[in-house]
Amino acid sequence: MPYRLITAILLLSAFVLAGCARTFEADVARFHRLSAPQQQTVKIVAIDPDKQGSLEFEQYAGLVRAQLIDAGYRPTEGDADITVEFDWLVSEGREKVFSRPNYYGGYPYYGHGFFHPYGFRSSYYGGYYGGYGGYGYGGNQVYSVTVHSVRMTVAMVRSNDEVVFEGRADTTISNNDVPSVMPFLVQAMFTGFPGQSGQTQTVELKLPKGSKSSSTGY
Repeated sequence: MPYRLITAILLLSAFVLAGCARTFEADVARFHRLSAPQQQTVKIVAIDPDKQGSLEFEQYAGLVRAQLIDAGYRPTEGDADITVEFDWLVSEGREKVFSRPNYYGGYPYYGHGFFHPYGFRSSYYGGYYGGYGGYGYGGNQVYSVTVHSVRMTVAMVRSNDEVVFEGRADTTISNNDVPSVMPFLVQAMFTGFPGQSGQTQTVELKLPKGSKSSSTGY
């Protein structure tokens, strides 16, 4: 291969690596009859009684609590104006087939889950770039990955048993590292809270620098 072409490819790879911005995506659906929060008290409970009081539930409930405070509610451990019912579900692993452009021939896929099927992706060139290897153009590389669907649900119920909010947020990950993905899933749920009722939207969040690669895919 001509020297100039090799140099151009290496420079392009370096440019992509420098300009890559990782993001997290979730599909969020919300239904509600909420007016603007007026400092109502809220209490967070687990929908699944087996999770109530567990250390994992307390960790995730803390994330929800912080979002509710930012939205204008006042958490309490006693009787509350609104009970916030919270849960998360993780599917069994399933094989999913993907393909990517074979821009650089023998280049391996760089990074971990830098695109939407894993919840995380790169917004630059769709996350498709590689390290050093053989050269060439054309064709696609086809491969399979074990993925897990993660869903969190939130319901808000007034003291008179009136349901005033129902929401769900879904994403897909490839390493079953739920504790790492939950902060982003909770943030996605409360982005623009309470949101447009009866609509599903894709929420995209920029990942902070230093996020562990183990939380971003396979």
